[in-house]
Amino acid sequence: MGFLFNIGDKVVYPMHGAGIIESIEEKEILGESRRYYVMRMPIGDMKVMIPMSNVDSIGLREVVDEETITEVIEEMANGDHDVSNNWNRRYRANLDKMKSGDIHDMADVVCCLMLREREKGLSTGERKMLDNARQILISELVLAKEIDESQAFLLLDEVIAATEKASS
Repeated sequence: MGFLFNIGDKVVYPMHGAGIIESIEEKEILGESRRYYVMRMPIGDMKVMIPMSNVDSIGLREVVDEETITEVIEEMANGDHDVSNNWNRRYRANLDKMKSGDIHDMADVVCCLMLREREKGLSTGERKMLDNARQILISELVLAKEIDESQAFLLLDEVIAATEKASS
């Protein structure tokens, strides 16, 4: 089996965030030997082992480039976000977007939930979803723009403030 990613590659693990592949290791777990990507997450300094045989089904992908980040920020700032008033429908739609691993979808979830939080507040479930989505988006911003976590948080806050102005 060829390697899809190499040591040093910046990748995104949907529902977990972005990180850098530090090594490729073979481990025996429950009597079965498998190869794993060992990914270091810049936020929380956590390491994750991803079975190489599951990369396609997991949706592991490369971190986006600077141009895509600019597009995502512009989409967030344009203020055109459709937010369902039905909590259950909104939650399921946002969860599907997060599972996709697509940065545009993740940014939409973050933007919609941040705006809703400021307007009406969030339930405990949506608050957890927002925190998770924001961490995932920020982890990719950190690696794509080569900035630190606090700069990425500040960038998101500025975009949301611009979005609020655009929609009012």
